Amino acid sequence: MATPGFFFVWFAMPKAKAFIKNHRDGSLWAKGQTLAGVPTGYWEWYRKDGTRMRSGYFKAGEQTGEWTTYDAKARVYKVTRMKQP
Repeated sequence: MATPGFFFVWFAMPKAKAFIKNHRDGSLWAKGQTLAGVPTGYWEWYRKDGTRMRSGYFKAGEQTGEWTTYDAKARVYKVTRMKQP
């Protein structure tokens, strides 16, 4: 007679993949990570001269929290608080 018991099913959790995109001239344009092809976590965008232009976080493909925009000298220009769903 079989004894009742528990069994576990393990599913592999998808892992975030690094994402890097370059401008046409080869300089870094954006870097972040995706999960199942959707932006997640911290992201940064850059100008062609290499200065940071914008940064912030994604959650399930949606911008979340504070997003920072930088001026041409990479100084904070403004901080935008994204509306939460």
